[in-house]
Amino acid sequence: MRITRRQALTLLATAAPTLRSAYAQQNQIAVTPGPFAGTAPSLQAYRFPAWFNDAKFGIWAHWGPQSSVEYGDWYARNMYIQGSGQYNYHVETYGHPSKFGYKDLVPQFKAARWDPDHLMDLYVKAGAKYFFSMGVHHDNYDMWNSKYQPRWNAVASGPKRDIVGAWAAAARKRGLRFGVSEHLSNSYDWLAPAHLSDTTGPLAGIPYDGSDSTFADLYHDYSGQPFDFAKTAQAMGRVAPDRWKLQYFRRIKDLIDQYQPDLLYTDGGIPFDEYGYSTLAEVYNVSAAKHNGKVESIYFSKQADNCAIGTCALDRERGVLDGISASPWQTDTCIGDWHYKRGVAYKSPKKVIDLLVDIVSKNGNLLLNFPLPNSGELDFAEREVLAGITAWMAVNSEGIYATRPWKIYGEGPSTKVVIAPNGKEFDPNEGKKPDLTATDIRFTTKGSTIYAFIQGWPEGAAVIPSLGTASAQNPPKITSASLLGHDQNLKFSQEPTTLNVTLPASRPPTANIGITLKITTA
Repeated sequence: MRITRRQALTLLATAAPTLRSAYAQQNQIAVTPGPFAGTAPSLQAYRFPAWFNDAKFGIWAHWGPQSSVEYGDWYARNMYIQGSGQYNYHVETYGHPSKFGYKDLVPQFKAARWDPDHLMDLYVKAGAKYFFSMGVHHDNYDMWNSKYQPRWNAVASGPKRDIVGAWAAAARKRGLRFGVSEHLSNSYDWLAPAHLSDTTGPLAGIPYDGSDSTFADLYHDYSGQPFDFAKTAQAMGRVAPDRWKLQYFRRIKDLIDQYQPDLLYTDGGIPFDEYGYSTLAEVYNVSAAKHNGKVESIYFSKQADNCAIGTCALDRERGVLDGISASPWQTDTCIGDWHYKRGVAYKSPKKVIDLLVDIVSKNGNLLLNFPLPNSGELDFAEREVLAGITAWMAVNSEGIYATRPWKIYGEGPSTKVVIAPNGKEFDPNEGKKPDLTATDIRFTTKGSTIYAFIQGWPEGAAVIPSLGTASAQNPPKITSASLLGHDQNLKFSQEPTTLNVTLPASRPPTANIGITLKITTA
């Protein structure tokens, strides 16, 4: 169908405002110049910096105003969900959320005994090679001197300190790589329950304080948006208008530009199409400018397809891979709840080390959260867990850092898939599997050396079938065997079906967690 010149001009005039608006919106996504553009094809050229595959272990402080309550994760959302445990606790402790809401908890976040230098010394001693600060959680509160969230940030309210900046200085002073986590992309729908009300009881129908437009900069402005709070607001749905997506990009760009993180973690997959891709380009381009054109930074996504070709590193929250990955990856988990909860049972040092050696044997890294209470000071039980990790790493970390996987990641009963009665595989991160034992072995390599992590103390001799001369792995000839932390070589015999290593008579102090054999090959 042909159209006249007049019809064409009319169509262009009609479309012009929409085109100008789209161009203006795109033009506001201003990425620092560098090797990457905010597009999926451009980011596929990204490659991992070598340091990340050598680092293996990081520590995270998942900490913010929700920690002031010391009653667990997602408090800022669940306190507005009638009948939830955190709602009931809030009503009993502070009052009804129509009268005392999350905004009123922010001033209680004091960080009165927070000493980032002291904590970082403990984390370095425990063997961490990188450290993560919370940047912003789903609660929409920025933990830095935020340009685009001027009222609800850690410098303007709460502790009135630049939390991210102080963490960054403490980490970098000690040679650690520094990362930040952002959970902001989910905030728009995550906080929607703050705009609801009780459905039963004496205050049914009385709006919670999130409905007060005075605090829309914290609880979000939903005016003009077709949003059914009661039915469609999903905690992690990322349902948001373009104006919010642009604010998301600007806030995280501000975080990147101010602190130039070596690592950026997002809670989910890459969000919001061009806004999310532009965030990746920003963190990589800022890194390239800082390192003479070399990109030294990492971005984490929880969606494997995001990271299939270049682009980013795969992160598995509270989960591990089934086998060796060709690309470096990361597990993030916590010793307890994500935000601090009084009385919660923590993972033991044994459980943490079992996780670490399993993850490293599969070409991964472990990022471990120690949730801080309101004070900013580790509690006694957390210090005990950290001390146990520190003691084991002091002896065995040679087999962790700068290593790569062997031909197989391990052997023993734990390498077999264990199915729970409900038909699902047990999750080893959350304590549903028993601790690894002396029959469970994990392998790493460094040059011609093989490290065998035996996750208990074998009586008499260590027996490793995978290193027998006739095993399916076709191992090289072994020339010596020693025990990390023990200064003498051990007697061994490499038989067709097994490698047998005679252990010292005295058991090392950390043998209840696990031991490491250092095996040299021809």
